[in-house]
Amino acid sequence: MAPIANSVGAHVALATGAGDDGGGIAVGGKVADIPPRMLAAYQNAERQVGQHVPKCRGMRWPILAGIAKVESNHAVGRNVADNGDIRPKIYGVILNGSGAGGNTTVFPDTDGGRWDGTATGERAVGPFQFLPSTWDGVGKDANGDGADPHNADDAALGAAVYLCGKGRDLTNESQLRAAIFQYNRSNVYVAHVRGWIDQYTAAAKSPALDNVTGDARTVIEAALAQRGVPYSWGGGTAKGPSTGICCSPSGKSGTSIRGFDCSGLTTYAYAQAGIRLPRTAAAQAGVGQRIPASAGTRALKPGDLVFYAYAPGLDSTIYHVGIYVGSGQMVNAARPGTVVRLDAVDAMSGYAGGARLL
Repeated sequence: MAPIANSVGAHVALATGAGDDGGGIAVGGKVADIPPRMLAAYQNAERQVGQHVPKCRGMRWPILAGIAKVESNHAVGRNVADNGDIRPKIYGVILNGSGAGGNTTVFPDTDGGRWDGTATGERAVGPFQFLPSTWDGVGKDANGDGADPHNADDAALGAAVYLCGKGRDLTNESQLRAAIFQYNRSNVYVAHVRGWIDQYTAAAKSPALDNVTGDARTVIEAALAQRGVPYSWGGGTAKGPSTGICCSPSGKSGTSIRGFDCSGLTTYAYAQAGIRLPRTAAAQAGVGQRIPASAGTRALKPGDLVFYAYAPGLDSTIYHVGIYVGSGQMVNAARPGTVVRLDAVDAMSGYAGGARLL
């Protein structure tokens, strides 16, 4: 039996929109779309889980965030107190076989309403949507005041313990997927959670922008907020990710992928600062103050466009563009099969200089 009642929490979160705009991290997000107090709970659980499952390997807070995103949208709309208590409490539908929330199986009451507030049946509870019967087996006290599935710290730690099992290695993809499947026995559920894990993993690697201000910061933050969004050949507009076209030089089609290609990402990010760019990388090289390749990458400043060409020095052969963020890094939609991410400036071949528009 799955700990989460046949994906009741997942269906509710997905059906109500869960705060995203079609697959990407919410525009303008800090650490993606996670409230700071909930993020602290996930990080705390990552640190504590080894005390309860010493043989567990690879537990990371983005795994917990992926589960909580699908189950409760990180308890958004609730108040999370300093001690982690969530009010109003989060309840799923009563699992009486009525079909509400997609569930058709009757789950008899096991807790007399202690956790789920009703003795007439069973329902999932808390930000990780545990059934009371499951919580009784895996619930842990993360903060010294008793294990409570309605407490962010306790619930996150309980989820970490459950996912770790008897000592899984969650750095192994097959074991990670098995853990998510055990949490809720649905391949669709696994795919949703796995996608969010990738996005939160990307979002966790944030460059320092303390000295970046004005339009340059606006552009960079807009681009960084799209980390984890899939690459789509021809995808991306000034309004955000979009389905792409067919086909890349390697034969990859973007027609079924909502996301960005390299120049689609730059078009979107600069639009957030009120700057309209032409659509292709080669055309974008003709905008603003050109920075020659001979000046080296040290001539780049945060917010600059970074270009790559098959024949550096010949702008008509430019095939790629990124956005420089400083410290030798750029926001990059690299190629089909990848996601928007941070890369080193030298990750692409044929450095062809940059352009300064800000």
